[in-house]
Amino acid sequence: MRLPAQNIFYLACNRGKQVSSIYARQRDLNRTAMKDVLTSLSRDALESLRDLTPIVVVIGVFQVLVLGNPASGLTPLLAGGLLVLVGLTLFIYGLKLALFPIGERLAFALANKGSAFWLLTFAFLLGFGTTIAEPALLAVAEEASRVAAMGGAIANTPDGRAEYAFLLRLSVATAVGVAIVLGVLRIIAAWSLPFMIISGYLLVILLTTIAPPEIVGIAYDSGAVTTSTVTVPLVTALGVGLAGAVRGRNPMLDGFGLIAFASLTPILFVMLFGILTQWN
Repeated sequence: MRLPAQNIFYLACNRGKQVSSIYARQRDLNRTAMKDVLTSLSRDALESLRDLTPIVVVIGVFQVLVLGNPASGLTPLLAGGLLVLVGLTLFIYGLKLALFPIGERLAFALANKGSAFWLLTFAFLLGFGTTIAEPALLAVAEEASRVAAMGGAIANTPDGRAEYAFLLRLSVATAVGVAIVLGVLRIIAAWSLPFMIISGYLLVILLTTIAPPEIVGIAYDSGAVTTSTVTVPLVTALGVGLAGAVRGRNPMLDGFGLIAFASLTPILFVMLFGILTQWN
């Protein structure tokens, strides 16, 4: 049965209005999403500017007033500060957008899966993977290999220094992986955080007395370089997400503390590495 021409015209107009309405709603949603992104980026930029300004001011004042350098030398400082501001703003926004939610969701999903093996495997790989390529650790390991070669502890050859730096990085990365596993076990089993940390540092004091003197400083610094801008957000999100998924755990009380383990175990592992290297 054919429809009258006026009905066809009416249906076409109505269809066109519906399509236009859909496009309008989608356009409004896009505008709202873009507005939210810009607002969040602006807020992060202001916070980054607030944090960077004292550093730039102190360096600039010392460069001009104390060292007596010309004010024109501040141009690279300001340009570099601007680049740092942009990079830090985007990095912080990326953390909020992806790393924090992903870490919490993965921890929650693995806990609900009920497999301790996969949860602990993920925890170890997360700690190991985020540490092995850490730029600060790369710099410390390279400098440590150079100093060890100059002191005669290792062969002063490119291969000898490279092997020493790699083994040092491997020790630290493994230590962080073990630290995250210990932290996850603590959350699951409700172990005492103060007891574990105090026991760990007592062990650090013991190893300090028997480790080679030249490795002690490197070991203590290794505990600091592992808490990087990538490791900290992911590990924190893992702890909070896991504590929220395990029954009887409080994310505020039990979700934090993994970073303390990640700072402690590299000290132990690097001193053990120094002891083994000395024996060999």
